[in-house]
Amino acid sequence: MPSPREPSSPVRRFRCPSTSRLGETAPRSDRKLSSEAAGRPLYDGRVSASLDDLPLRPDLRGLTPYGAPQAPLPVALNVNENTHPVPEEVADDILDSLAHALREVNRYPDREFTALREGFADYLGHGLAPDQIWAANGSNEVLQHILQAFAGPERTAFGFAPTYSMYPLLTRATGATYVAGTRGVDYTISAGDAAAQIEEAAPDVTFLCSPNNPTGTPLGLDVVEAVYDATDGIVIVDEAYQEFAPRDARSALTLLPGRERLVVSRTMSKAFAFAGARVGYLAADPALIDALRLVRLPYHLSALTQAAAVAALRHAPAMLAMVDDIVGQRDRISATLDALGYEPFESWTNFVLFAGVDDPAATWQGLYDRGVLVRDVGLPRSLRVTAGTEEESTAFLDALASLGDGGAHPGRS
Repeated sequence: MPSPREPSSPVRRFRCPSTSRLGETAPRSDRKLSSEAAGRPLYDGRVSASLDDLPLRPDLRGLTPYGAPQAPLPVALNVNENTHPVPEEVADDILDSLAHALREVNRYPDREFTALREGFADYLGHGLAPDQIWAANGSNEVLQHILQAFAGPERTAFGFAPTYSMYPLLTRATGATYVAGTRGVDYTISAGDAAAQIEEAAPDVTFLCSPNNPTGTPLGLDVVEAVYDATDGIVIVDEAYQEFAPRDARSALTLLPGRERLVVSRTMSKAFAFAGARVGYLAADPALIDALRLVRLPYHLSALTQAAAVAALRHAPAMLAMVDDIVGQRDRISATLDALGYEPFESWTNFVLFAGVDDPAATWQGLYDRGVLVRDVGLPRSLRVTAGTEEESTAFLDALASLGDGGAHPGRS
């Protein structure tokens, strides 16, 4: 069975001279450009232009778009979706809300998405008010708005590699320069080391992925405080996976009072099982929210998106009831991987990164051929797997075990 895999794109590196840590592995993109973009023959025999024939921005030449495989396999555990379906009673309420919104779809939506901001403020708690909330079409657009307002040409954004592969892509799209810092060999970051790297790089925007993707690593709030104190720029704490952290783990939301340059971003794509709806949001000082209004497109959140998200938030307890099951499967996967001789990293997310894979490409393909899709994120001897349902987790573990010690090897059936 053929599998879509792509070369990685370049990333500028930053290394603090006084330390020795893993550098960034450039993010892998697993989807080829379309036949039109690649200059391949079209259906009627004509040959289209290639990107080289277009007046593309120089800083975008040679880059590869983000993409993860979308293959019709029985078990897809590669993009950290919540594989549990939306509960039926919640889906029914969402449908009713969409039907009501459709009656007024001839009119522009509420530009300030008032009801949705109220819903997010109530869900997050911590004394947050609606004027401290922003939302957009997925957390990537939320991050893009921040970069459009505070990055751009002749400015820099910084992230501790390896981390979410969209950070450099979003940064470059705004014309800013992305600088990749480093982590320890176990992918952790200490407060002192983080502050030293930030002081040397002096970025305009800093990304802190907490817990981190693709490693699952938790991030202490002492690191957030140290980074904030070490810079005059914007600090984004990306808490896309916060709901999967231990319940006694404090959110960076607790650090917002008195820190007008701090942003805490979230998503409905993971714990809320709402990836297809594309809804992300953030909490920050009202002045920072005002800055985002300068760069957003008019009416950027459709009436249907707002209606669906507001309805889902009304059922937050039901939507989040599946989190405990996902965490249980995550821990089961980690324990079984350890028993199979692999090296799972600590995870506070809905996925597990594991090392000890002798040949990641061959093992990825071996799992693919057995109907299981995982992610090769480009880290040495490692693969990443999403914690799915019990049946999906079992299918993955059985398929991996069938490949033998250390995973698949070329020439070994």
